[in-house]
Amino acid sequence: MTAYSPADLAEQLKSGLLSFPVTHFTPDLELDLDAYRQHLAWLAEHPVAGLFAAGGTGEGFSLSLAETDAVVRAAVSEVAGRTPVLAPATGATVNAVAQARAAADAGADGILLMPPYLTEAGQDGLYEHVSRVCEATGLGVVVYSRANAVLHAPTVARLAEANPTLIGFKDGIGNVEQMTRTYATVGDRLMYIGGLPTAETFALPLLQLGVSTYSSALFNFVPEWAVAFYDAVRRQDTDAVYRRLREFVLPYLDIRDRTPGYAVSIVKAGLEAIGRPAGPVRPPLTDLRPDERAELATLVERTRLVETAR
Repeated sequence: MTAYSPADLAEQLKSGLLSFPVTHFTPDLELDLDAYRQHLAWLAEHPVAGLFAAGGTGEGFSLSLAETDAVVRAAVSEVAGRTPVLAPATGATVNAVAQARAAADAGADGILLMPPYLTEAGQDGLYEHVSRVCEATGLGVVVYSRANAVLHAPTVARLAEANPTLIGFKDGIGNVEQMTRTYATVGDRLMYIGGLPTAETFALPLLQLGVSTYSSALFNFVPEWAVAFYDAVRRQDTDAVYRRLREFVLPYLDIRDRTPGYAVSIVKAGLEAIGRPAGPVRPPLTDLRPDERAELATLVERTRLVETAR
């Protein structure tokens, strides 16, 4: 049973950086839960406010329901209460509801509700989708607004009023006007998470819009750097933030943006670069080419040396 009420979970999540670990696979694309546990144990040496198992960086979209349950249970067992674990709810409403209930059974502390699969929907339909998942469990729910499930400010306000367990809004759009409308309308009733790929790029400007934390994929392979960057954002140390953006994030983005899906693939390549491989990505994603992996490895090594010297 979770130690976090929805309100307690919201307070915890907005207090620090959020970890979105990759999911480890063997060379033949089977789950490698032993390697996954070892990865979580290493990440646990660094401070985070929450761990999101089988999220986007964790290739949750490529996992079966049984695999998702196995990953969530492995995370809950390995973390052992040191930080809250949030599980995904994905796909069709009936599947998302089933996953939310399974997450509670597995001992997860909250839910990250992903967009439904494929189909577009109006605001009323999305309202029903989110509400049914919130009603399925007493766990705190963070809704991810992106892709085919972009929630407008009035809908977010309706959801927050009707669903006490809705605790958070994760923004995967980056539309300043839309985020301003949402925060101005809903205020501190929800906590707000930056959820764009390589969220560090947007962390400082979004802080002014109530987005107090973000999902860090970079934490997977440069955790010290990721924590230092987050601290600089919270201090609003503009010089430190933009220096680190120039030194590491911008050249990293140059590699990431070459192929759709590299936002996940490049994280696994980063782990390979530091000698902690997580295996390949599953289709439809593709791994970085050898020359791109070498380019990334050089960038990571240079960044680690610079960070150590500070």
